Amino acid sequence: MWLINSSIGRKLVMSITGVFLVLFLLFHSIMNIVVIISPEGYNAICATLGANWYAIAGTSVLAAGFVIHIIYAFYLTYQNKVARGAEAYAVAGTQEGVSWASKNMVPLGGVILGFLVLHMYNFWFKMQFAELTGIHTGSFDPANGAAFVTELFSNKLYCALYIVWLVALWFHLTHGIWSALQTTGLNNKVWLPRVKTISNIISTIVILMFMAIPLYFLIGCGASC
Repeated sequence: MWLINSSIGRKLVMSITGVFLVLFLLFHSIMNIVVIISPEGYNAICATLGANWYAIAGTSVLAAGFVIHIIYAFYLTYQNKVARGAEAYAVAGTQEGVSWASKNMVPLGGVILGFLVLHMYNFWFKMQFAELTGIHTGSFDPANGAAFVTELFSNKLYCALYIVWLVALWFHLTHGIWSALQTTGLNNKVWLPRVKTISNIISTIVILMFMAIPLYFLIGCGASC
């Protein structure tokens, strides 16, 4: 099949599904940062996007693209490993001019996936899913998401793990966005440096918005600022 056997096809699938990941993260980073600006505003957003069909449909489409991106990445990694055989490690170790993020996209993706599962459990399952089904875990009120965020990020260990996840995500995004834009044809001498700059800017903005939340609570603003 062309999308699997062709290098261009493989890059195209990873690029398109990667866009879903970027949009998913961009949307949620903008939404999440509201919690430290206005808890009431955050709860209002959660109420608007909670059990509404359009929010569920939009999230499902973005999440589906993200899942395909993950599955396809692991499949291609396995396919490449089988094709290279015993030379896989030698090839990876002798490549020059290849960024660290490029050579470690799968380990980075594994870290991101692991924490994403935890993040989705804490926020999607305990908030939107609880609102949809009426199945609540513990004493948490899905209608007061800001209070739950405050409680969760009061745990310094969770904040630290969150920051580690974001660092891994930044490396993954900088290479992923650059690769996606390059696949569209922006790979000549003029656009290649620009594409790299664009990917770094987009990744940094998304990560800083996410990171503002654990940092806000780590320095004590969640309780006293």
